[in-house]
Amino acid sequence: MVSAMKSPRKSPGITDVNSKADSGPRGLHIFPDVKALSQAAARNLADRIKTTLTAQASFSLVLAGGSTPGVLYQLLASEYRDQIPWAQLHLFWGDERYVPPSDPRSNYRMARETLLGHVPVPKENLHPMPTEFPEAEKAAAAYERLLRNHFPAAWPRFDLVLLGMGPDGHTASLFPNSQALDEQERWVAASRAPVEPVQRLTLTLPVLNHAAQVYFLVAGAEKSGALRQALAGKTDASDDWKRCPAAAVQPMQGAVTWWTDQAAAKLIEASVQGGRQINGRQA
Repeated sequence: MVSAMKSPRKSPGITDVNSKADSGPRGLHIFPDVKALSQAAARNLADRIKTTLTAQASFSLVLAGGSTPGVLYQLLASEYRDQIPWAQLHLFWGDERYVPPSDPRSNYRMARETLLGHVPVPKENLHPMPTEFPEAEKAAAAYERLLRNHFPAAWPRFDLVLLGMGPDGHTASLFPNSQALDEQERWVAASRAPVEPVQRLTLTLPVLNHAAQVYFLVAGAEKSGALRQALAGKTDASDDWKRCPAAAVQPMQGAVTWWTDQAAAKLIEASVQGGRQINGRQA
């Protein structure tokens, strides 16, 4: 692991990757590569699950799609398999490509192959997004009904949401300038992607922002520009954040932790070394 800063003085916006304490809102952890960041995130996640379950009966975890979370899932299914009380977990999905669950592009299939097929999660505790409806809007409504039955409140409060981020700044299936970014009432929306498969399902921003904790897993130099923009956060001054939807993930009563590799964070490290501001704080 490497420190996000090379001088003795630390920015409040950049956390010590060796610290075991919560990183706080928009905490940033930088590691040499995706394996190292996944190992640290897996250890932290396993500890968080066990700690949370000392005070409540179950833990709600939202899974992400993509290659970076897949490395984390493999670790949870192997090194951390016996450390997690799987029977007390309820697993949900943050988004889904509108393809059959057997399709290689399915987020559910990826999770099944890397995680679910190797851990003893009760079948009734798995809550994948449905993709069998003729219309994606009906599937979104069905998943929202499922969530409302599980969370009898104005908004769901997931214990932890895992998210990735694309080079364009999208997260879940909330893409730049998408109409789904304006949703303020629905919990689940049908959305459109600029790449195949175009049709998607996604949790909406208000749902993500009611989570107790959000972990972003980001790796690759192609995401460095989006990461810098996402860490700057959403402001009310303009709609510029819609060009980087990940910037709008700011839980109201929760925290965001960023687990990144050096390649993705190269512009952040340069900013810190140059003494520029990160998240409105002087580095």
